[in-house]
Amino acid sequence: LGPGVPPCADLPPCRRSPPLLRLLAGRLSAFPLFLLALLLGFASLLWLQLSCSGEGPSPGGQDRGAPRQPCPPPAPLRPPEDEPAWGPHRLALLVPFRERFEELLAFVPYMHRFLSKKRIRHHIFILNQVDHFRFNRASLINVGFLESGNDTDYIAMHDVDLLPLNEHLDYSFPEAGPFHVASPELHPLYHYKTYVGGILLLTKQHYELCNGMSNRFWGWGREDDEFYRRIKGAGLQVRRPSGITTGYETFQHLHDPAWRKRDQKRIAAQKQEQFKVDREGGLNNVRYQIESRTDLSVAGAPCTVLNILLDCDTNETPWCTFG
Repeated sequence: LGPGVPPCADLPPCRRSPPLLRLLAGRLSAFPLFLLALLLGFASLLWLQLSCSGEGPSPGGQDRGAPRQPCPPPAPLRPPEDEPAWGPHRLALLVPFRERFEELLAFVPYMHRFLSKKRIRHHIFILNQVDHFRFNRASLINVGFLESGNDTDYIAMHDVDLLPLNEHLDYSFPEAGPFHVASPELHPLYHYKTYVGGILLLTKQHYELCNGMSNRFWGWGREDDEFYRRIKGAGLQVRRPSGITTGYETFQHLHDPAWRKRDQKRIAAQKQEQFKVDREGGLNNVRYQIESRTDLSVAGAPCTVLNILLDCDTNETPWCTFG
């Protein structure tokens, strides 16, 4: 190329690199590029907020008189305590949890909006297991029940990766007995007739009548099957939704098995125990400490995070450790 002729001047326009890209590629290292990406991200968020609030230029250069893209609606506020339309009962939404933060960020605001739209008074409890034992969903629910306070009179045992999509699903006070929202006819994965996992509502009196859930199930699975036997042993009848026509599309299942492997390890002793009914343990002998209790807001939705240290008697359940 001759003097003064810029590089790529003889190339077709479609093959020339943008000037900014050539400048960045030649002069910036990885760290400044990362900072620039962050700045661009913040600028994009600011532009989106201004454009949807009517304070900035119209998106895409549209005329200023044209309607703007509406902002996402704010999460509903907690209802006034004296608002009769919300009913007299209050739900403790108990969510066993460990490390699945991306699911939690979607779950809390979604469920707060869903329940508020249905005028269900509720309090979301994130039961975060912070000890070094294997995950114990049932013990966490027992702890959540004991720590949920006297201002709630029924509970929902609710998986963090399951979102209800059908607004006709009933989350109201289950006075007639345990109500299995995620019934086998509707759950996207589990379809056997004795299944009571995923989402199950009980009054606090009925949960106490069952002595809660067994604390012997460390690792994934089987604790809800044992609880089904407790329900039957207490003389209670499981009820399920009717008139729901959305079938297996009734819920969104957020869990990605390729990204988050389930802890399905079973040692010999555990294999023998997993199909037995625990006739002694439950609410009466769950062992735990509350490391901290924090009220916070996720995208405007209130919840309480309980950091829970479970305890394990390795003589009784040696399979509670990862070793």
